[in-house]
Amino acid sequence: MKTPLLGGLTPTRFLREYWHKKPLLIRNAVPGFAGLLTPAEMQSLARRDDVESRLVQGRGRRWRLDHGPFRAADFKRLPKTHWTLLVQSLNHHLPEADALLRRFDFVPHARLDDLMVSYAAPGGSVGPHFDSYDVFLLQGPGRRRWQIGAQTDLTCLADAPLRILRRFEPETEWVLEAGDMLYLPPQIAHHGVAVDACTTYSIGFRAPTAEELAHAFLMHLQDTVTLDGRYADPGLHPQRHPGEIGRAMLVQIERMIGRIKWDRQTVADFAGLYLSEPKPSVFFDPPETPLTPAAFKRQAGRQGVRLDRRSRLLFIGMRFYINGEALDASPEESAALQRLADTRELPASPDPLPGCLYDWYAAGWLEIAAP
Repeated sequence: MKTPLLGGLTPTRFLREYWHKKPLLIRNAVPGFAGLLTPAEMQSLARRDDVESRLVQGRGRRWRLDHGPFRAADFKRLPKTHWTLLVQSLNHHLPEADALLRRFDFVPHARLDDLMVSYAAPGGSVGPHFDSYDVFLLQGPGRRRWQIGAQTDLTCLADAPLRILRRFEPETEWVLEAGDMLYLPPQIAHHGVAVDACTTYSIGFRAPTAEELAHAFLMHLQDTVTLDGRYADPGLHPQRHPGEIGRAMLVQIERMIGRIKWDRQTVADFAGLYLSEPKPSVFFDPPETPLTPAAFKRQAGRQGVRLDRRSRLLFIGMRFYINGEALDASPEESAALQRLADTRELPASPDPLPGCLYDWYAAGWLEIAAP
């Protein structure tokens, strides 16, 4: 189905022609978009210690980066121009932000990262840079000028606290107003500067490096692989050089290590656990006075349930992964859990609920929907 969010394109056509390939400017992608929070509300979030926030000041080759949580006095000392406040994972803290992020579920949830919001005073920017992942830049109130270029020189300033391109060569320029959106694939250099005080919402995607995946996979094997036996050399003979690691020892070690095997199921399990693992800064809040299992079953059946905004639920077949833990579902439970993973909620229903939902509720991963 065609959608204004993608400039009248269907998700299929957008993914085929633009995703990971070329930029796309979408005018009026979200008609009437007035933003999700005020600058004062952003500053309030940035003062919390459970919110990841940054403050960027500067231009040209002189930049300063400060990390939150901030104090109210920090904002009072700011100049009138050339600064930007960024708040990460807004979808964890604001229901409207979570709803906005879910509009991009034509990309698998396993790839979706978070919604970041930035407020910039006139002239505010984070400098010309490039991202290693796809991003949608949705303009809120105010105007921002974007310059982009497909340059191959991605050398960054050596002494800057941010990854800022040393030489930026813009090829195209647009001014975005409220509701406009710019899609950028990875490695496209871009520079956004506030024309006047403005807010921009960035929908980012996960793109781990091969090294990150390999390191995490080796850690997964360390936690899951068990090898029997112990190094032994009953036929040992004296060596000419006692300090040398002999060939027989190397051969035996190679054989022992060579017993480490993995298959597609091992990789699938790793992917489910890794991709559903919340960020280290994420903590869940169990209910202060949890319902009994029976009361939860009755109330959830009447009102339905929904995942906590911070929860990540994915599945492969009938094996489900939530917040870094795995669960094998029965055929009777699988359809409901797949729907919960896809839509992040289950409506009220007289049908029996999957038994795991109570444990997820007690851990703060899931809640009963509002009546």
